[in-house]
Amino acid sequence: KQPNYLIVVVDSAKKRDGEYLAKLGQYFPKAKTAAEKVKVDVEAYKKWRSKGAVASETVGQLLKPLTK
Repeated sequence: KQPNYLIVVVDSAKKRDGEYLAKLGQYFPKAKTAAEKVKVDVEAYKKWRSKGAVASETVGQLLKPLTK
């Protein structure tokens, strides 16, 4: 009963549940502290953003405090 979600890079032409290009991290919504909720490779996230990747609204909100 501890949900967790992957934060991944997906080609926009692929289906929602299809293969992903890279795993950037995980989100743990029931974690006790804010620092434990999101585990992500910030450098990899910035690299993909520099290549033109666009974060979903949800992922953008989750990573906003980490990428300032």
